[in-house]
This record gives sequence, C-alpha cells and structure tokens, in this order.
Amino acid sequence: MAKRVGILTAGGDCPGLNATIRGVAKALYQKMPDVEIVGVVDGFKGLIKGEYHEMKQSDFSGILTRGGTILGTARTPYKNMKIVENDVDKVAEMKGNYKKMKLDCLFVLGGNGTHKTANLLSEEGLNIIGLPKTIDNDIWGTDVTFGFHTAVGIGTEVVDRIHTTASSHKRVMVIEIMGNKAGWLTLYTGVAGGADVILIPEIPYDIKKVVKAIERRAASGRGFSIVVVAEGAFDAEEAKMKKKERAEKRAAEGITTATARIVRQIEESSGSETRMVVPGHFIRGGEPSAYDRVLASQFGVYGAELFSRGIFGVTVAQQNNEIVHNRLSDVAGKTKFVPVNDQMIFTARSLGISFGD
Repeated sequence: MAKRVGILTAGGDCPGLNATIRGVAKALYQKMPDVEIVGVVDGFKGLIKGEYHEMKQSDFSGILTRGGTILGTARTPYKNMKIVENDVDKVAEMKGNYKKMKLDCLFVLGGNGTHKTANLLSEEGLNIIGLPKTIDNDIWGTDVTFGFHTAVGIGTEVVDRIHTTASSHKRVMVIEIMGNKAGWLTLYTGVAGGADVILIPEIPYDIKKVVKAIERRAASGRGFSIVVVAEGAFDAEEAKMKKKERAEKRAAEGITTATARIVRQIEESSGSETRMVVPGHFIRGGEPSAYDRVLASQFGVYGAELFSRGIFGVTVAQQNNEIVHNRLSDVAGKTKFVPVNDQMIFTARSLGISFGD
C-alpha cells in the first residue's frame, strides 16, 4: 500500500520554503515512487479547516529558486490552539483532518511557534517531522535555519545602500532589522554591512553610550554613522521591566518602536541629522540564496530519510556541519538567543562596533 504524507508551511514566510518542500518530495519519490503527497493549504489554518489538495510530481518542479511558499501560510498562534472558538476544537479538527487525509506522516515547516504546535500534534499521537525555517535563526538545537542566510544578504544590501546616502549627507542612519526576541539577524547584518553600532535584545543598551560612539566618529572626521537595530531591542532601564510594562512606557511616551525612540534620542542628544530606515518585510522576500537552497535541500532530503526509517516526533537540524535531528519535545518552547560571549559579538567588538553597553 502506497505511503501518504502531508506537507504544510506555517508562520511567517521566508526564502527556502519551496526548496525544502522540493527536497522532501524529490527524495520521497526517489525512495518510494508510488508515494502520495498532500499539500495542506495555509498552514495550521488549512489543517483545522481541512483545506488540502493532492500533489503531483510536476508540482515540485521549478520551485527551487522561488521565494515564499507554494502552499501558502498563515500565523495561527500556539496560545490559541487549545482554546475552543466558535465551537471549533482546533486540536480535534487537526487530528480529524489528518486521519481524513489518511496520512502516514505530516511534514511541518516553520519557526518557534510552529514547532510548539508540531510538538502538540506529536503528543496527540500524530506522526510529525519538523523542518526549521526562520530568518531569525532562533530555533533551539540547530546552528542555522533556512531563510537566515538569505535575509542576512538582503539586510546587508540595505545597509550597503544606506551607507552611500549617509556619507553623502553626513547623517546618522538608524536601520531597523526584523528580530523581536533574538538578535542573530541584526548582528550578522550589522557586521557584514560595516555598521558602527549594533543594538540587539540580548544586550540592553545605554543611549548615552550609543550617542558617545556616534560623537567619537564625528570627532575623528567621519561625519556619518550607521546604527543597526533589532526591532526587539530595549535599553537598560526597560530590561528591568516586563514586556507589558515596556509597551505601556513606550505608549506613554508616544513612541511605538524602539527604533523611533532611538532616532529621536540621537538627534536630540548629538544634534546630528538622523533618519530611520525600516526595510520590514523586504528582508524576508525574494528568492533564496545558493546557501539556503543547498541547506533547504539537505534538510528536505534528511526529513524524507527520517520518514523512511519511521522516526517521528522530531525536527531536522544542523549541528557542527552535520544534518541531524532533535526531539520536538526538546525544541518546543525554547528560543536560541545570542550568547553575550558569542564569537560574532567578539568579532564585532574587535572591529570597534559599539553595542551601547
């Protein structure tokens, strides 16, 4: 009897999703030519609603270089998964549709929240294999996630282009990079782009030290500065507060983001003409880099291998350049933060980059 597997992509989109889908499918077809593959539409939302379609081998051709996801995606917060809304028991619906589709396994491509739901389904008795995607590179247990390398490249291009206008006008340019909890993307983008200041959530900053770093550059004859800020960055005072308290404090100040406040503070304290740049979703769009195409292919192939060996309740990872797997229960709910003694932090400091601490 032919094996039957489902694939879904959940959470935010990123480059490399289609390459991973392709890797899973092509490896499965090589191992078991009669395998049946089902595409679940729009992530867990589609699994809850029972929206899916049978896929053909031709569906996986020509997608290696495509950004986004051919299956569609949606954010379905884990915290709401066990809440019955409008008489819909989401967990029961997902389990029921898994059985309706007659699946032997469901491949789940996603980030931290997705992995929590994947683990929930695994604990409910479904055969689940995770594949780690996120531009934030913050999934515990893997050295790298697909999508991260491409996002660093795009972020670096943004910084490169801002450099020329910053130097021409002798401005301080503050560039906000996606990264609400972990600063990997901002850190690597800042180092690759030659930033003068990098602000990440793991190292609360002192705005006075940020301004001092900018003034030192100005005093040395370099009339412009590049400040790269993670959207989740906060200062030393905010570090003592809970998330809700930080939000209330910013609302009272009339500032909605850390970046907007930093821009205002730099301009008021230094007198330097300061501008904010928010590339936003531009960072996560477009085709995957060659590196991410290779990584995604490796992850997809390894996922297919896990399926053929009957290994479920796990997610694929890269550790020390080896493709391995971790238990979903070990990964779910954990975030991989940038260690303050990370080699890249040391590299940045050694280059004279300030972290405002």
